[in-house]
Amino acid sequence: MKFIDANTATDLDRFYAIGSEIYSQNPYYRASEDDILRLVIDGPTFFHKHAQVNPIIVEKDGILICRFAFILDSLLPDYVQVAFFEAKFGLENIAEEIINEAKNRFPNKIKICFGLNGHLNYGAGILLNNFDKVPIFGLPYNLPYYKDYFSKLEARKILSFKFPARTSENFINLTSKIKLDKNISIKKLNKKNLSEYSKIYTQLNNTCFREHPFWAEREAVEDLELFEQFQFLIQEENLLIAEYSGEPVGFLFWFPDFNQLLKRNRELKASSNFSKDVLRFKLFNPIKAFRFTEIGVDPKFRKKGIEMALINQMVQDVLIAGYKSGIGGFIFEENKDSINMAIKYIERICGEKVVPDSQYAVFETNLR
Repeated sequence: MKFIDANTATDLDRFYAIGSEIYSQNPYYRASEDDILRLVIDGPTFFHKHAQVNPIIVEKDGILICRFAFILDSLLPDYVQVAFFEAKFGLENIAEEIINEAKNRFPNKIKICFGLNGHLNYGAGILLNNFDKVPIFGLPYNLPYYKDYFSKLEARKILSFKFPARTSENFINLTSKIKLDKNISIKKLNKKNLSEYSKIYTQLNNTCFREHPFWAEREAVEDLELFEQFQFLIQEENLLIAEYSGEPVGFLFWFPDFNQLLKRNRELKASSNFSKDVLRFKLFNPIKAFRFTEIGVDPKFRKKGIEMALINQMVQDVLIAGYKSGIGGFIFEENKDSINMAIKYIERICGEKVVPDSQYAVFETNLR
């Protein structure tokens, strides 16, 4: 195998094109993450100030068979990340070949991981099941043989779950009975002040998630760059901020399944208010599902009902919007407290059981 740094325009074109080639006949794949892929690979972004991003293409007998990026982030100093991995079928030793290449290039690194795309907020995970359905927006999709390439590595599994979004007697009764601490208030995103809300979001992420696997501290500008990618699709109710006596202490982020705007292998067109998918979403919204992406509460303010207040507000907004189901809980399996908390509150509000959905994994091993 020949590893080639994609430093030229021609090689970068090949780097991007292999994804379309691999999924050209797959009815479930949606190219909705291409904007984030290009953001991280091409830059320039604030992320590149502390991370080295090296796009790589791999040839065998002159044929392009694989692409990925080596990412070295000073905020995750032990790791070589193998990000945005795509590969053709029948490459049984591809993981071993990449590991050996990493050892040669980065002899001082301790570990390597496959499936982390620079940062958890940019995307993570190799899909392990549910290959025969369109993924919800923001969650990874790949072909079934990908997981076999990493079978010899440690799998840090990630879980998602599915739940209904419809009015029930339980919800009506619960809403009338909720007695929240009078110090708790919920604010919705003010899109005219996106920068300030992005700053609050980042601060709360850094406070709430620093114990999560693979978490790295963020700067507000990095998350603002992400919000700006989808600012014409995100609505004010999608980002909720919980305040306690006027101090931001928690947040919840959710959004519609924008993949339902797309047909097979098509990119999302959302760069302006007049883009194709933005107009379709605003004028004739065909979306029936949403993604419950993140919820976090400052550890000092947990057990005060803030989680309940945030989820209660989300459910009300989801019902008004007319969505029928949700996918949530992209949570590492080892983080059982977060899983149990999310399931408990959703079941209390929806009055129905949460059921398992897709599974993913970030694979890792030692380099020494």
